[in-house]
Amino acid sequence: MLEESPSSPPEPLTVEEVIGCLRQRWQASYDLQLVVRQGRLYVQVMWAYLEQQSFPLDEAAYREHLAEVIEVVNRLAQANAVRTWLENTRDRPRLGKALSLQLQGAERLEEFLL
Repeated sequence: MLEESPSSPPEPLTVEEVIGCLRQRWQASYDLQLVVRQGRLYVQVMWAYLEQQSFPLDEAAYREHLAEVIEVVNRLAQANAVRTWLENTRDRPRLGKALSLQLQGAERLEEFLL
């Protein structure tokens, strides 16, 4: 296994890795969203999930949406922060309560969001 040097970028997140982590942790493919509040960017694990009958996306659209979220996370070099958070957070998504992680690199926020 290669050791990461401080200057090397983190291993990028993939859609498969994120879905696998969500299913392993919470037995569901939860929705991820990017949210901007007061100039800060957060990734949120929402309470809605793909296996829910009322979920508004089919699997292909869900994977495409996740890919867009993950691309921003990877471009901000926050893959390891999100990976560690998803693997270790003690909370779980509940109806009306998303899990939030503030992403670093907000000074580059305009580069990623319209």
